[in-house]
Amino acid sequence: MLQYSIITFNDLSLDQLYRLMVLRQEVFIVEQDCPYLDADGKDQASHHVVGTDADGCIHAYARLVPKGISYTQHNSIGRVITSKSYRGKGEGKRLMQASIDGIKQLYPDETTKISAQVYALPFYSAMGFMEMDIPRYDEDGIPHAAMILN
Repeated sequence: MLQYSIITFNDLSLDQLYRLMVLRQEVFIVEQDCPYLDADGKDQASHHVVGTDADGCIHAYARLVPKGISYTQHNSIGRVITSKSYRGKGEGKRLMQASIDGIKQLYPDETTKISAQVYALPFYSAMGFMEMDIPRYDEDGIPHAAMILN
């Protein structure tokens, strides 16, 4: 089981920042064959949910983005990933629960919106998110849907 912590951008060590950027590139760019600019200027204003093993290696990650950065009226959870070696072990659910708990603590009484890859809709629905009544859309060549935390 991984240990989860929520860290501001300025409190990330250079090693942590490097490791989370590597994980994001491995999953989103290489595995999903989706070339896009990952460094989008949102990391500095965000909190980072980092799941590490006993050796400090990062195997799970999500970004908690305050209202006004990704969405005008909602905060958001994004860049949700687990490494290949931790998939199928329940860490995705643990990561999302840590992210939901963290965003509720940081931004109480505010709604949370995500941009979910369509294949992952059942996962996010099980975590309490509901698909918004707007058309699905393409984001970097991958079908997505807007969801809001119920």
